[in-house]
Amino acid sequence: MSSTSIEEIISGCCEGEPVTIKGWVYRKRESKDVIFLVIRDATGIIQCTVKKKSPMWDIAEKVTIESSVLLSGTVRKDKRAPGGFEISVKKLEIVGLAETFPITKDQSEEFLRDVRHLWLRSRKMNTIMKVRSEVLRIIHDFFRSKDFIEVSPPMFISSAVEGGATLFGLKYFDDQIYLTQSAQLHLEALIYSLEKVYCVAPSFRAEKSRTIRHLTEYWHVEAEWPFADLDDLMRLEEDLVSFVCHKTVENCKREIKRLGVDVSKLVAVKTPFPRITYTEAIERLNSKGFKIKWGEDLGFEEEKAMAKDIGGPLFIYAYPTQIKAFYCKTYRDNPDLVMSKDMLVPRIGEISTGGAREDDKERLLERLRAFGLSEKDYDWYIDLRRYGTVPHVGFGLGVERLLTWMLDLENIMDTIPFPRTIRRFYP
Repeated sequence: MSSTSIEEIISGCCEGEPVTIKGWVYRKRESKDVIFLVIRDATGIIQCTVKKKSPMWDIAEKVTIESSVLLSGTVRKDKRAPGGFEISVKKLEIVGLAETFPITKDQSEEFLRDVRHLWLRSRKMNTIMKVRSEVLRIIHDFFRSKDFIEVSPPMFISSAVEGGATLFGLKYFDDQIYLTQSAQLHLEALIYSLEKVYCVAPSFRAEKSRTIRHLTEYWHVEAEWPFADLDDLMRLEEDLVSFVCHKTVENCKREIKRLGVDVSKLVAVKTPFPRITYTEAIERLNSKGFKIKWGEDLGFEEEKAMAKDIGGPLFIYAYPTQIKAFYCKTYRDNPDLVMSKDMLVPRIGEISTGGAREDDKERLLERLRAFGLSEKDYDWYIDLRRYGTVPHVGFGLGVERLLTWMLDLENIMDTIPFPRTIRRFYP
């Protein structure tokens, strides 16, 4: 059955015309002579009226919140109605009569997460998911404009990328394997064939952190790039984030307004981003009352403080070798530092990490041994240095952290349909 979207109707193109819509009952209000039904579909909401004398009155009385319906009627302008238009109902058919909808007065965060499968119908979640979809499209557009090729890395891996403490292990027939923490190592293999590559795929971290920015399953934008250095990488990444912010403002005006997002913050994102060395960051933080020793990693509070001080996205780079992963390339004139960088944003802290990858076989082997890792587990990765090694860089950016910051959301759990955390894996 053909139907008209609610978005089309409230755009004003159907005034005075008969239309058919299909959707769900979002709100219902009854008076002595009129029943008001607010119907929602994926595109919006519209008020529909059923008069007492209408043959549809009995059906309108029977219909319940979240019942699915087919509805036909005539569109008319009404400034009092949401969207400025309403439909005078001529025909109403209940497709699926809903039982009493459980989301009523209790709208605590915990309850809404328990019934996430139903809360996804809310206007807020509908709007966030639309922005998420658009942000993902913009990310793909950016990479393709830069001639990066999208690839599909595996979710099952045989050895750690980011350290064994955050691995989810599982039985794979007769073997023990893991859910991927990052596609990085496999993307590195692909640069020797396709050169510039990227993916947008799930990553899994068994982190026991309970903060507004942690998920155990999240979507990861990752890219690897041969014949490039750390400066090239930072320029690429700041261009990406700037492009996403500006295009989202341009393409999601209605959604941004509905969510009450601080648009000026996104418009103000300009390149180049400030670049601060780890050593400089430690000095700045300690001058503000923090007590961090050189060689210690920055925590959530330190990252937030740095980003708040700058007032927008920034890079911290040149980290101590001992706090970064085995694959990070050291500065040749200072092996105590690695060519690694993090991007931080206000309130969230780190949203991405990356840098130059160690391209020298012998140095890579030294790093593996220093981390107590088995060369056998990484033999295929070492092969990449044996056969045509090349200087290369890469990064990984968390989609949900980026969205949490962009949309001024209270918790990262609101950026993904079904959030997974240390305590939450249902529904």
